[in-house]
Amino acid sequence: MRILVVEDDTELAERIQTALRKSGYAADIASDGGEAEYLGREEPYDAVILDLGLPERSGLAVLENWRSQANRVPVLILTARNAWFERVEGFEAGADDYLGKPFHMEELLARLGALLRRGHGQAGGPIRAAGLTLDEHAQNVRTPDGTVHGLTATEFRLLRYFMLNPGRVLSKSTLSEHAYEYDADKDSNVLEVYVRRLRGKIGKERIQTRRGQGYVLQANEP
Repeated sequence: MRILVVEDDTELAERIQTALRKSGYAADIASDGGEAEYLGREEPYDAVILDLGLPERSGLAVLENWRSQANRVPVLILTARNAWFERVEGFEAGADDYLGKPFHMEELLARLGALLRRGHGQAGGPIRAAGLTLDEHAQNVRTPDGTVHGLTATEFRLLRYFMLNPGRVLSKSTLSEHAYEYDADKDSNVLEVYVRRLRGKIGKERIQTRRGQGYVLQANEP
């Protein structure tokens, strides 16, 4: 899952990015409203953490512009503005959740995770699909026979995206766009290696190849 962090406080932005990476997300940073609006429009982010007090263009204006362009990316507003009417203004502009500063990083991660699961029709708790159970904290997966397999950072990002999109054919470019950061090397041959490794852990019958299209995780247990 790929997240855009929009925050002009460089130290805070980097702390959030570090926490996101440790939690298995790919995370890019934008430090002003203009850059944020462009990236949010051009790149396929799974969610955005958006500060309101930005240089060049306010976070609220960025959000309003995205929504006017039918950009439905989930947005978690992060701001020091805690007045109730400002929260209402944010929600009316199209925000999905709101977290005031200062905050605990654990709460930010919990809210983000809930936002992503809701967006993919998942209930609370561990992500489940195709007979698999994904532990996002330990970054491992349990197969139906009870075996627990540890996952590398890239394996975890890929499997989480597969499990949030069961039954959907995912092209190599789509998987790369959601598993890697903006300036990462998105080599499709490397992606194939990670898919092969995942098959070795969860069973190759669960991730099927659709020739000329990509891969699909079976919606139900095989």
